[in-house]
Amino acid sequence: MTDLVTSEQAASAGSKSSFGFIRNHLREYGILIALIAIMAFFQVVTGGILLKPVNLTNLILQNSYIVIMAIGMLLVIVSGHIDLSVGSVLGFIGALAAVMIVNWEVNYLLTAVICLAAGAAIGAAQGFWVAYYKIPSFIVTLAGMLVFKGLTLWLLAGQSIGPFPRQFQLISSGFIPDIFNSENINLFSLLLGVAVAALLLYLAVRARLQKQRTRMVDEPFAFFVAKNVIIALAIVYMSYLMATFRGLPNVFIIMALLISVYTFVARRTTVGRRIYAIGGNEKAAKLSGINTERLTFLTFANMGMLAALAGLVFAARLNTATPKAGLAFELDVIAAVFIGGASMSGGVGTIVGAVIGAFIMGVMNNGMSILGVGIDWQQVIKGLVLLAAVVFDVYNKNKG
Repeated sequence: MTDLVTSEQAASAGSKSSFGFIRNHLREYGILIALIAIMAFFQVVTGGILLKPVNLTNLILQNSYIVIMAIGMLLVIVSGHIDLSVGSVLGFIGALAAVMIVNWEVNYLLTAVICLAAGAAIGAAQGFWVAYYKIPSFIVTLAGMLVFKGLTLWLLAGQSIGPFPRQFQLISSGFIPDIFNSENINLFSLLLGVAVAALLLYLAVRARLQKQRTRMVDEPFAFFVAKNVIIALAIVYMSYLMATFRGLPNVFIIMALLISVYTFVARRTTVGRRIYAIGGNEKAAKLSGINTERLTFLTFANMGMLAALAGLVFAARLNTATPKAGLAFELDVIAAVFIGGASMSGGVGTIVGAVIGAFIMGVMNNGMSILGVGIDWQQVIKGLVLLAAVVFDVYNKNKG
């Protein structure tokens, strides 16, 4: 009888801990569940078109530059600031690359290096005023948005410039070659996807074992297994679908590397923890010895560099630079970060969450376009989704 009572108490405690874990991590699990639900919905209503290999590849290519900028924007927002200039910087860097490669015939690799450096310099210039003169980032970057829109028009003289050399286009339109020369499937891309899934499982298990040794595990074992198995299977399945088309796009590898590097920086390095500390309470962070000005400055410089990379990817995909490139992209990037779980007040958010938020926006755009929903209603629906994400954030904060 005593054993029965003890087992019931254990089950009750386990149930309470599971509910407590869900409540404390609702933001993290909610966006992942939301992405799966949205993809499942559009897969059904589009008659299976959403996850066809060619459409899945297009979905990745169409959202690559938003994902790249969302990674940088997440760090900016976590530090308690915002950058409204990223769309204009993207367009300006694309124009600069076009002028250098097409008009001046500069080598495309040298052009890429110069453009990335120019993007970092632009971000640093804006970060300087925000960090050291305490001018609100909203004002500084709003000014930057207007400045670089004007400079793009001046640089292009109001006309489109292109096309680019084939080697430059491969940044966005190229695919990983199949070293096995398999028929009907890019075997190397599939094996690469399987290897990535296996590596993620290994890292997740190792991290959990390390937490167990320090008694810091709060995630129920069932949640841990379900989450990581779903992620691994999704990676393998997506890799298989793309392998049956042309394989993994080059830009997909760029995104994967950026996500890995910035996730490591945000979670495991002193710099990452200090950026979160600044967003949580800048005065307390400064009193604890953190150089808040320098970190803010570097965060904006990093955002400028990633906006420049996105500009190169976008120009390579269009195969031309246009005066309207990047128009309103900053809104999609900021929306992706907030939908992905970042807090408006700073100090909260993850790289993976921002990427998931970007793909939620991308899947909605793609799915609604397939269904023939007009651009007017697409904007309405995206606005409502963003509002719902922010309301959810405020509700959780007030509840806590």
